[in-house]
Amino acid sequence: MKGKGMTLMDWQKQYGTEEGCIEALIKQRWPEGFRCPCCGYDNGYAIKTRGYWECSQCHKQTSITAGTLFHSTNLPLTKWFWAIYLVASDKGGVSALRLSKQINVSWITASRMLRKIRIAMGHRDSLYRLQDLIEIDDALIGGRHTGGKRGRGAERKTSVLVAIESREKRAGFIAMQQVSSVNRETVSQFVKRHLSPDQYVRSDALPALAEISKTQNHTPRVTPPNKAGEWLPWVHVAIGNLKTFLLGTYHGVSSGYLQEYLNEFCYRFNRRVREAELPSRLLNACLSHTQIKLRIV
Repeated sequence: MKGKGMTLMDWQKQYGTEEGCIEALIKQRWPEGFRCPCCGYDNGYAIKTRGYWECSQCHKQTSITAGTLFHSTNLPLTKWFWAIYLVASDKGGVSALRLSKQINVSWITASRMLRKIRIAMGHRDSLYRLQDLIEIDDALIGGRHTGGKRGRGAERKTSVLVAIESREKRAGFIAMQQVSSVNRETVSQFVKRHLSPDQYVRSDALPALAEISKTQNHTPRVTPPNKAGEWLPWVHVAIGNLKTFLLGTYHGVSSGYLQEYLNEFCYRFNRRVREAELPSRLLNACLSHTQIKLRIV
């Protein structure tokens, strides 16, 4: 969905009050007017003091936030909307500690808010498939570790599959997925989920990546480290940017939540040419999202 460019002052003017946030949520939930989720009747009235709508036919009361990303929240919607703006407007992202200070909530509350927003980001990007010339490689993400094996097979490292569209002088869209290990099964699942069939794909000659050839026009090549930037230039730039992002803002992340951070990185990367529209685009994604139940790792 196309968004509109919004400055901090624009955001404050439109969503600086609870009424403005509620109006935006109602417009997204019921663009043609209220419809009862229980009986489907298209007439009801607002109980403004409680934040509910009551159906004129069955008299079922529905919370404005029920079944949405903000389901059962005890926070004012203004804090949610500001969290969305802060996440989208800073290309480096925002940590839970910083967000907690910015909107005056506890660290655990800020962390849960950010997790839900990142999950919504990942769901929105899951609707798209990469096309044309695509570079694929794997990366190892994890904290610094002295001693022991380096590279594939190293301890405390998490494998991530990365695919990016190569558009000659610039990169296109990107997809990243955390995997238990890089093998034929995980590669097959990744390709099926993120690529359209019969695309032109480049990769190194890792045996597990041979699985790509089953559905794509795949060209593997043995690539020495000093030549990787020639054969797979954009995917290595993206991996380098990801590591900078994770270390710069979050100082590393645990493997249990890594995919959520990958969601955030990809969402922002895929919309980098429309930076001014990012807050309104992310707001649209969050407003239209269903309830999220967080898993505890």
